[in-house]
Amino acid sequence: MQHIHARHSLKEGQIVKLVCDTQCNFMLMDDTNYSNYKNGRGYKYFGGFYTHFPARIAVSRTGSWNVVIDLGGGSANIKYDLTIIG
Repeated sequence: MQHIHARHSLKEGQIVKLVCDTQCNFMLMDDTNYSNYKNGRGYKYFGGFYTHFPARIAVSRTGSWNVVIDLGGGSANIKYDLTIIG
């Protein structure tokens, strides 16, 4: 499964903002759910499928988070900017 991944230490209330030049799945998940995602098992996440940007996801609790950009099975050289606010 091809995707863009970044792991961040985030605080509750911060916002993860994505600007992207193509529609994509933009997800925020903890380590357990990211492991499940990579291994094709069921997983839970914050975010979803976005067609308009900027997209924003609020951090629900302080800790380590995995930010994932996934093209839903497609592939492309995308241009994106990821920003942590707060």
